[in-house]
Amino acid sequence: MDVHYFAAARAAAGVATEQVPRPATLGELIADLGSRHKGTTQGGMSLAEVLARCTFLIDGARSDTSASLGSAQRVDCLPPFAGG
Repeated sequence: MDVHYFAAARAAAGVATEQVPRPATLGELIADLGSRHKGTTQGGMSLAEVLARCTFLIDGARSDTSASLGSAQRVDCLPPFAGG
């Protein structure tokens, strides 16, 4: 399964995208990603801290942490964006 990071999530993860084993739920994926990546944003936020603020899309559909990843191909991690 592919995970795509945007903005602060990309900065903290240190990569724009990565392929990971598929856990059962989005919540399990978030926990795993937050524990594996040790980088930070320029402001010092860890990936776990950034992910706590993110919106997630599973194959393009907004999803919450209880969502199943059974046949998911892609998860997008979208932190809050500033601007207008």
